[in-house]
Amino acid sequence: MALTTRRRALTTLGAALTGTVALPAAQALAGEQEHRPRPLWRAHAHNDYEHPRPLLDALGHRFGSVEADVFLVGGQLLVAHDPEDLDPSRTLESLYLDPLAARVRAHRGSVYRGHRRPLQLLIDIKTEGSSTYLELDHRLRRYRHLFTTWAHGRVFPGPVTAVVSGDRAARAPMEAQRVRRAFYDGRLTDLATPAPASFVPLISDNWTLNFTWQGVGAFPSDERRKLRGIVRTAHTRGQRVRFWATPDVPGPARDALWGELVAADVDHLNTDDLAGLESFLDVHRGT
Repeated sequence: MALTTRRRALTTLGAALTGTVALPAAQALAGEQEHRPRPLWRAHAHNDYEHPRPLLDALGHRFGSVEADVFLVGGQLLVAHDPEDLDPSRTLESLYLDPLAARVRAHRGSVYRGHRRPLQLLIDIKTEGSSTYLELDHRLRRYRHLFTTWAHGRVFPGPVTAVVSGDRAARAPMEAQRVRRAFYDGRLTDLATPAPASFVPLISDNWTLNFTWQGVGAFPSDERRKLRGIVRTAHTRGQRVRFWATPDVPGPARDALWGELVAADVDHLNTDDLAGLESFLDVHRGT
């Protein structure tokens, strides 16, 4: 989309926001699948908001991480993949924050009943990073008991850990804060910097820019060593690892690549196929 067209789409939509009505938080538990005891912490729902029931479908498949793209439009944080898909009713609050708050209340302090480990909410900023993050920070403060918080050098775990990805301009205002309710999604280059896990707990990067193998044939030994070295370095620093742009078409190639990621102890497997990854991880127990 041309820049002028994108700006026009955002400006036009901003004028319509006065009529926005958030979905009731009570819908957080509507249609939820029967409780299952073992969340799949390695499972990451990429483009989660494109599923029929954003968040709830991922939780129904026991995913430990979900991703939402956000645009700052007219003072609202709207969830969509592209500007032409923006809808004033699809706010970050209505699709994610309110349902998560309702679920945590219903489960007495956790997203998955009986499991205290936080759900990861990856928030991918699609508009200018600094201004969008400042608005996001304002919103997260309204849910202060929901989110893992970094305050004055210490991390205080909460039911949900928000990690900010997308536009890199979000980094500066985040680093300047003494209290944060979100953390930063680093890149492989961050492994060579002193940025601590208390600021950059997650290292994410594009698989196709770092590896040639797409799951067909044998995994080249040099690439396997590279992958395991990345994971080893990150884990030594207390950071988790995720790759996007991995093959996501069902079949032997995807399974082979997912198998190598599991064997290398990569922390999050990226997918839009919730049922497919759930089935795969149930077979690969211990993940």
